[in-house]
Amino acid sequence: MLAFADKYEVPVIIPQKFGFRWWEFVLGQGSLLSSIATSFVLAVIVTAVSLLICIPAAYALARFNFKGKRIFLLSFLLSNAYPRMGLYISIGILFYRLNLMGTFVGVVIIHVLNSMMFMTWIPSGAFRGVYRQQEESARDAGAGPLRTFFCITLPLAMPGIAVASVFTFLGSLEEAQGTLLVGFPQIKTMPVELYGVIMEYPLTAGPVLSLILIIPTILILFVMRKYINADNLSQGYGMK
Repeated sequence: MLAFADKYEVPVIIPQKFGFRWWEFVLGQGSLLSSIATSFVLAVIVTAVSLLICIPAAYALARFNFKGKRIFLLSFLLSNAYPRMGLYISIGILFYRLNLMGTFVGVVIIHVLNSMMFMTWIPSGAFRGVYRQQEESARDAGAGPLRTFFCITLPLAMPGIAVASVFTFLGSLEEAQGTLLVGFPQIKTMPVELYGVIMEYPLTAGPVLSLILIIPTILILFVMRKYINADNLSQGYGMK
Protein backbone atom coordinates (compact mmCIF):
# COMPACT_ATOMS: atom_id res chain seq x y z
CA MET A 1 0.00 0.00 0.00
CA LEU A 2 2.81 2.40 0.89
CA ALA A 3 4.50 1.73 -2.46
CA PHE A 4 1.52 3.39 -4.17
CA ALA A 5 1.19 6.30 -1.73
CA ASP A 6 1.95 9.77 -3.07
CA LYS A 7 1.21 11.28 0.33
CA TYR A 8 1.42 9.52 3.67
CA GLU A 9 1.76 11.01 7.13
CA VAL A 10 2.00 9.06 10.37
CA PRO A 11 -0.09 8.10 12.37
CA VAL A 12 -2.73 7.78 9.63
CA ILE A 13 -3.11 4.16 8.50
CA ILE A 14 -4.44 4.77 4.98
CA PRO A 15 -2.36 7.07 2.73
CA GLN A 16 -4.00 10.40 2.00
CA LYS A 17 -3.21 10.17 -1.72
CA PHE A 18 -2.42 7.24 -4.02
CA GLY A 19 -0.33 7.29 -7.19
CA PHE A 20 2.90 6.19 -8.84
CA ARG A 21 5.11 9.10 -7.77
CA TRP A 22 7.69 6.97 -6.00
CA TRP A 23 7.69 4.33 -8.72
CA GLU A 24 8.63 7.07 -11.19
CA PHE A 25 11.29 8.28 -8.78
CA VAL A 26 12.85 4.85 -8.19
CA LEU A 27 12.76 3.81 -11.85
CA GLY A 28 14.16 7.19 -12.83
CA GLN A 29 17.29 6.80 -10.71
CA GLY A 30 20.19 5.49 -12.78
CA SER A 31 21.94 4.01 -9.74
CA LEU A 32 18.83 2.09 -8.70
CA LEU A 33 18.31 0.64 -12.18
CA SER A 34 21.98 -0.31 -12.26
CA SER A 35 21.64 -2.07 -8.91
CA ILE A 36 18.63 -4.05 -10.19
CA ALA A 37 20.62 -5.20 -13.24
CA THR A 38 23.62 -6.06 -11.03
CA SER A 39 21.46 -8.15 -8.72
CA PHE A 40 20.04 -10.28 -11.53
CA VAL A 41 23.38 -10.72 -13.30
CA LEU A 42 25.00 -11.66 -9.99
CA ALA A 43 22.24 -14.15 -9.14
CA VAL A 44 22.59 -15.88 -12.53
CA ILE A 45 26.38 -16.11 -12.24
CA VAL A 46 26.22 -17.36 -8.65
CA THR A 47 23.69 -20.04 -9.59
CA ALA A 48 25.84 -21.21 -12.51
CA VAL A 49 29.04 -21.29 -10.45
CA SER A 50 27.29 -23.11 -7.61
CA LEU A 51 25.99 -25.72 -10.04
CA LEU A 52 29.46 -26.30 -11.49
CA ILE A 53 31.04 -26.68 -8.04
CA CYS A 54 28.33 -28.39 -6.01
CA ILE A 55 26.69 -30.85 -8.42
CA PRO A 56 29.83 -33.03 -8.77
CA ALA A 57 30.30 -32.83 -4.99
CA ALA A 58 26.65 -33.78 -4.39
CA TYR A 59 26.99 -36.76 -6.73
CA ALA A 60 30.16 -37.92 -4.97
CA LEU A 61 28.48 -37.61 -1.56
CA ALA A 62 25.50 -39.62 -2.79
CA ARG A 63 27.47 -42.40 -4.45
CA PHE A 64 30.64 -42.84 -2.36
CA ASN A 65 31.29 -43.55 1.31
CA PHE A 66 34.38 -42.21 3.02
CA LYS A 67 35.54 -41.37 6.52
CA GLY A 68 34.25 -38.07 7.81
CA LYS A 69 31.40 -37.90 5.32
CA ARG A 70 28.81 -36.89 7.92
CA ILE A 71 31.14 -34.29 9.41
CA PHE A 72 31.76 -32.91 5.93
CA LEU A 73 28.01 -32.61 5.33
CA LEU A 74 27.55 -30.98 8.74
CA SER A 75 30.18 -28.36 7.89
CA PHE A 76 27.81 -26.87 5.29
CA LEU A 77 25.18 -26.44 7.99
CA LEU A 78 27.59 -24.79 10.43
CA SER A 79 28.09 -21.81 8.14
CA ASN A 80 24.34 -21.13 8.50
CA ALA A 81 24.16 -21.83 12.24
CA TYR A 82 25.84 -18.64 13.42
CA PRO A 83 25.22 -14.91 12.87
CA ARG A 84 26.27 -14.14 9.33
CA MET A 85 27.94 -10.81 10.11
CA GLY A 86 30.56 -12.47 12.33
CA LEU A 87 31.35 -14.92 9.54
CA TYR A 88 31.57 -12.13 6.97
CA ILE A 89 33.98 -10.12 9.12
CA SER A 90 36.26 -13.14 9.42
CA ILE A 91 36.10 -13.69 5.66
CA GLY A 92 36.70 -9.98 5.10
CA ILE A 93 40.09 -10.24 6.79
CA LEU A 94 41.12 -12.91 4.29
CA PHE A 95 39.65 -10.95 1.40
CA TYR A 96 41.74 -7.89 2.30
CA ARG A 97 44.89 -9.98 2.02
CA LEU A 98 43.74 -11.44 -1.30
CA ASN A 99 42.66 -8.03 -2.69
CA LEU A 100 39.07 -9.23 -3.13
CA MET A 101 37.37 -6.45 -1.18
CA GLY A 102 35.23 -4.25 -3.40
CA THR A 103 35.40 -6.70 -6.30
CA PHE A 104 32.68 -8.54 -8.20
CA VAL A 105 34.57 -11.81 -7.74
CA GLY A 106 34.62 -11.31 -3.97
CA VAL A 107 30.86 -10.82 -3.88
CA VAL A 108 30.32 -13.92 -6.05
CA ILE A 109 32.43 -15.98 -3.62
CA ILE A 110 30.37 -14.75 -0.65
CA HIS A 111 27.11 -15.63 -2.40
CA VAL A 112 28.40 -19.06 -3.45
CA LEU A 113 29.43 -19.82 0.13
CA ASN A 114 25.89 -18.98 1.25
CA SER A 115 24.42 -21.35 -1.34
CA MET A 116 26.60 -24.39 -0.72
CA MET A 117 24.30 -26.02 1.85
CA PHE A 118 21.28 -25.95 -0.50
CA MET A 119 23.30 -26.84 -3.59
CA THR A 120 24.98 -29.81 -1.91
CA TRP A 121 22.37 -31.28 0.42
CA ILE A 122 19.32 -31.17 -1.86
CA PRO A 123 20.98 -32.50 -5.06
CA SER A 124 22.79 -35.14 -3.00
CA GLY A 125 19.43 -36.40 -1.77
CA ALA A 126 18.12 -36.32 -5.33
CA PHE A 127 21.06 -38.42 -6.56
CA ARG A 128 20.49 -40.91 -3.75
CA GLY A 129 16.93 -41.30 -5.00
CA VAL A 130 18.14 -42.52 -8.41
CA TYR A 131 18.23 -46.32 -8.39
CA ARG A 132 21.60 -47.81 -9.27
CA GLN A 133 19.82 -50.49 -11.31
CA GLN A 134 18.79 -47.83 -13.84
CA GLU A 135 22.37 -46.69 -14.21
CA GLU A 136 23.61 -50.28 -14.45
CA SER A 137 21.05 -51.05 -17.16
CA ALA A 138 22.34 -48.12 -19.21
CA ARG A 139 25.92 -49.33 -18.76
CA ASP A 140 24.92 -52.86 -19.79
CA ALA A 141 23.35 -51.40 -22.94
CA GLY A 142 26.72 -49.89 -23.89
CA ALA A 143 26.51 -46.36 -22.46
CA GLY A 144 29.69 -44.95 -20.99
CA PRO A 145 29.92 -43.31 -17.56
CA LEU A 146 29.40 -39.77 -18.88
CA ARG A 147 26.50 -40.72 -21.13
CA THR A 148 24.88 -42.64 -18.27
CA PHE A 149 25.22 -39.62 -16.02
CA PHE A 150 23.87 -37.05 -18.48
CA CYS A 151 21.13 -39.23 -19.98
CA ILE A 152 19.94 -41.20 -16.95
CA THR A 153 21.18 -39.91 -13.59
CA LEU A 154 21.03 -36.17 -14.18
CA PRO A 155 17.49 -36.06 -15.67
CA LEU A 156 16.12 -38.20 -12.82
CA ALA A 157 17.78 -35.96 -10.23
CA MET A 158 16.72 -32.75 -11.99
CA PRO A 159 13.73 -31.94 -9.70
CA GLY A 160 16.01 -31.73 -6.67
CA ILE A 161 18.63 -29.77 -8.60
CA ALA A 162 15.92 -27.36 -9.80
CA VAL A 163 14.78 -26.75 -6.21
CA ALA A 164 18.36 -26.07 -5.09
CA SER A 165 18.91 -23.73 -8.05
CA VAL A 166 15.78 -21.73 -7.20
CA PHE A 167 16.86 -21.34 -3.58
CA THR A 168 20.35 -20.29 -4.71
CA PHE A 169 19.05 -17.74 -7.21
CA LEU A 170 16.60 -16.19 -4.74
CA GLY A 171 19.15 -16.26 -1.91
CA SER A 172 21.67 -14.41 -4.05
CA LEU A 173 19.03 -11.93 -5.19
CA GLU A 174 18.16 -11.06 -1.59
CA GLU A 175 21.60 -11.28 0.08
CA ALA A 176 22.58 -7.95 1.60
CA GLN A 177 25.00 -8.16 4.53
CA GLY A 178 27.85 -9.96 2.76
CA THR A 179 27.47 -7.80 -0.34
CA LEU A 180 27.48 -4.65 1.78
CA LEU A 181 30.59 -5.69 3.72
CA VAL A 182 32.62 -7.09 0.82
CA GLY A 183 31.39 -5.20 -2.25
CA PHE A 184 30.34 -1.75 -1.10
CA PRO A 185 30.68 0.88 -2.53
CA GLN A 186 31.88 -0.57 -5.84
CA ILE A 187 29.23 -3.31 -6.03
CA LYS A 188 25.68 -2.20 -5.29
CA THR A 189 22.76 -4.63 -5.49
CA MET A 190 19.05 -4.08 -4.85
CA PRO A 191 19.20 -5.07 -1.14
CA VAL A 192 22.19 -2.78 -0.60
CA GLU A 193 20.41 0.10 -2.33
CA LEU A 194 17.34 -0.63 -0.20
CA TYR A 195 19.33 0.25 2.92
CA GLY A 196 20.22 3.62 1.40
CA VAL A 197 16.67 4.32 0.21
CA ILE A 198 15.25 3.58 3.66
CA MET A 199 17.75 5.92 5.35
CA GLU A 200 17.81 8.77 2.83
CA TYR A 201 14.33 8.94 1.30
CA PRO A 202 10.75 9.17 2.61
CA LEU A 203 9.03 6.12 4.04
CA THR A 204 7.09 5.50 0.83
CA ALA A 205 10.20 5.02 -1.35
CA GLY A 206 11.47 1.89 0.39
CA PRO A 207 8.38 -0.25 -0.27
CA VAL A 208 8.74 0.32 -4.02
CA LEU A 209 12.17 -1.32 -4.07
CA SER A 210 10.89 -4.00 -1.71
CA LEU A 211 8.14 -4.91 -4.17
CA ILE A 212 10.70 -5.03 -7.00
CA LEU A 213 12.61 -7.56 -4.88
CA ILE A 214 9.50 -9.59 -4.03
CA ILE A 215 7.93 -9.81 -7.51
CA PRO A 216 10.70 -11.96 -9.10
CA THR A 217 10.58 -14.27 -6.08
CA ILE A 218 6.84 -14.81 -6.46
CA LEU A 219 7.12 -15.35 -10.23
CA ILE A 220 9.97 -17.85 -9.92
CA LEU A 221 8.24 -19.79 -7.15
CA PHE A 222 5.06 -19.89 -9.24
CA VAL A 223 6.88 -21.16 -12.33
CA MET A 224 8.85 -23.75 -10.33
CA ARG A 225 5.94 -24.87 -8.13
CA LYS A 226 6.05 -28.23 -9.92
CA TYR A 227 9.40 -29.01 -8.31
CA ILE A 228 9.16 -27.17 -4.99
CA ASN A 229 7.23 -29.62 -2.87
CA ALA A 230 7.58 -31.53 0.38
CA ASP A 231 8.87 -34.70 -1.29
CA ASN A 232 11.80 -33.03 -3.03
CA LEU A 233 12.72 -31.00 0.04
CA SER A 234 12.53 -33.89 2.51
CA GLN A 235 14.51 -36.12 0.16
CA GLY A 236 17.17 -33.45 -0.22
CA TYR A 237 17.57 -32.95 3.50
CA GLY A 238 17.86 -36.67 4.16
CA MET A 239 14.48 -37.04 5.90
CA LYS A 240 13.40 -39.99 3.78
